[in-house]
Amino acid sequence: MQSKVPSAITNITLNRATFSNVPINELTFVNFFYGNNGAGKSSIAYAIEEDDGVVWGDGKSAADFDVLVYNQNFINNNFANYGDLKGVFIFGEEDIEAKEKVDKLSDEKRQKSEARLAALDEYKKKTEGLESALTQFQDTCFTKTATIRKRFDKCMDGKKQKKNFAEAIIKEANPIDHDLAELERLYDVAFDDSARAYSEFKKAAATTYGSLPGKDLLDRMIVSSSDTPFAKFMKALGDTASDWVRDGHTHYAGAAGGKCPYCQQKLPANFEDEIAATFDAQYQQDVRDLGQFQAIYARETAEILRVLQANTNEVMPTIDLKAYQEKIALLESNFEINRQRIAEKVKEPSKKVSLEDTDTLLLEIGALIDDINKIIKANNDVISAKRSSKTKCKTEIMQYLASVLADDVKSYHDEVARLQKEIEVVTERGKNLKKEIGDLTKEISDLNKHNANTEAAIDSINKILKDSGFQGFSIRAKEGVENVYEVIREDGSVAENLSEGERNFIAFLYFYHQVRGSMTSEELKEKIVVIDDPVSSMDSTALFLVSAIVREMINVCRNNTEYLNQKVPGDYIKQLFILTHNVYFHREVTYQQVGYYNCTSFYIIRKNDNISTVKLCKRQSKEVPTEEENYNPVQNSYAALWDELRDIKSTIPALNVMRRILEYYFLQLCGYEGSDLREIVLEKAENRSKFVRQVEGEKPDMTNYHLASSLLAYINNPNGISDGLNYVEDCEDVESYKRVFETIFDALGQSQHFNMMTGKRVKS
Repeated sequence: MQSKVPSAITNITLNRATFSNVPINELTFVNFFYGNNGAGKSSIAYAIEEDDGVVWGDGKSAADFDVLVYNQNFINNNFANYGDLKGVFIFGEEDIEAKEKVDKLSDEKRQKSEARLAALDEYKKKTEGLESALTQFQDTCFTKTATIRKRFDKCMDGKKQKKNFAEAIIKEANPIDHDLAELERLYDVAFDDSARAYSEFKKAAATTYGSLPGKDLLDRMIVSSSDTPFAKFMKALGDTASDWVRDGHTHYAGAAGGKCPYCQQKLPANFEDEIAATFDAQYQQDVRDLGQFQAIYARETAEILRVLQANTNEVMPTIDLKAYQEKIALLESNFEINRQRIAEKVKEPSKKVSLEDTDTLLLEIGALIDDINKIIKANNDVISAKRSSKTKCKTEIMQYLASVLADDVKSYHDEVARLQKEIEVVTERGKNLKKEIGDLTKEISDLNKHNANTEAAIDSINKILKDSGFQGFSIRAKEGVENVYEVIREDGSVAENLSEGERNFIAFLYFYHQVRGSMTSEELKEKIVVIDDPVSSMDSTALFLVSAIVREMINVCRNNTEYLNQKVPGDYIKQLFILTHNVYFHREVTYQQVGYYNCTSFYIIRKNDNISTVKLCKRQSKEVPTEEENYNPVQNSYAALWDELRDIKSTIPALNVMRRILEYYFLQLCGYEGSDLREIVLEKAENRSKFVRQVEGEKPDMTNYHLASSLLAYINNPNGISDGLNYVEDCEDVESYKRVFETIFDALGQSQHFNMMTGKRVKS
């Protein structure tokens, strides 16, 4: 697909008058703009002249060119006084040797300018590389840390945009791989408005039961060592006999009524003495020690459980108590088992028992309490210094993130250092080339001072005036004033009261010579030329000459792209903008220009509802479907009306265009009378039926009839509708009018012409 070749100005965005952010894209070397008066052509000329919304290519700017604009302002500013026109220097070829040297230096300057443009392009690419590296780094930082940043969202104030976050990472001078779990705990407390201090867990108090005499009796048989006959009798019965005798005596002696609780025989009178003598003092002491151990063990273990279980009454929400509660449950179970075993021992002193290990459990619970208290203490420390805790959290999370991204930061810094070094090299090269170009420019200017004069411009302007038939005035150098012209009459007086056409024509010739030359004798800059409606009030001869001069400028501009096929010498016009509303002038200057697709663009300017738009006139090529081609929006004034009608969306402008089409085609070309048209279209039965829709059971629908009547009434009476219908013209949408418009052509047997002008395809 071929494309437009960009020139100095690559595009323009219009924001003035009736334009609002309207882009003009695909500008190339030669650019034609067609639009009616008031559509906005002058706004485009002013935008270029004032460098407003203009985008320059290849590192250029308005300062690199002479931006010359021919418009009403140019005429007013230069021809307020016909006796003080600033001289235009034309660079001639009188000094052949100097000219050859200027050409050689100019060629060298061109080469160095191209080298500088290449350096600027390289600089641009390297700079874009920096921007690309930064963008990639920002994306990497954001993507790689998304989960962490979301978790620590309240620490990210001012860093929630890619740019700000990446800047913060680059500035972080102390990356540290902090413990993420610790950071999460710190964050959850520091940034939780409901967070508060909590009591630390208490450990169980020290116990005494382990040092009691009864503790050592658990795994020993407690039996009496008495030698009384009754004691011997019980020993003969077995080790446990003394246990059940003692137990029975303890429980039933007071209620037995002097009888044995087991056999109900009357007990001897000295039975109590025998019983007492049976259990010696040591036995009695061991039993007492055992009972004391039982009581103290029960009391102290209950207290241990109370203290440990009380810890769970009000716990910090983030603490996991599962392991702690499992240990407490196991401890409570072991305490209960031990209490049962001690009770068995107390009941049967001769029985040996062992206790479940609870000391290890208590140590493990103590270690858990230490870990839990660390968390509680950290929480409480944060609460006691909440503001500083927030700051600490923000600092440490950025240090952590910087450590996560450390490799990416290094890679980015390495890439930036490489690009900056290359930018320094190309910048230095560009500076040197700029200085060399400046030196060459000065040398060329010095040579040109001896090879430039204003007489050539005077002679050329006067010759064109004479050839064009403008008589009675000419241009001459002002006597006694260097490099100033004056417009004079035949009697030598300064001309005044020139007609508008004469003034505009001579102003254009003056402008043309400014384009060819320079306002100084020292430097001949390349030109950006804007021509805004140059043929106002000119007769056909002047218009013809202006058109010929503009075509010469077009060829000069095109020489920038076709060096091997120059129709006129020179390539000093680097870009050309031609704006007009005059169909004849537009056709004259655009003749055979459509085919230069790459270096020529056509635009049409329209204004609807006080809103101006600019449309690039290109379309798919019929011959080569994969290519695009220019098309000229103005074939002739009549064709222009049809083009305008296609895009109009407002009713009143559409009505006006339709009227002009009907009037030109049917009255001027076909020879109808306005009254005849109305009668043929609306009164003949075969035609009337095309505009009246019959509805069964209802009155005929006359809507299209009234629309057609309003269109034809314009032709009958250009001042407005006067058929007594009092029809409101804008009550229907544009498309309704266009359908009726087509029906009028059909009623007059001109459907083929309508289809041709609208490009409508008819099914065969």
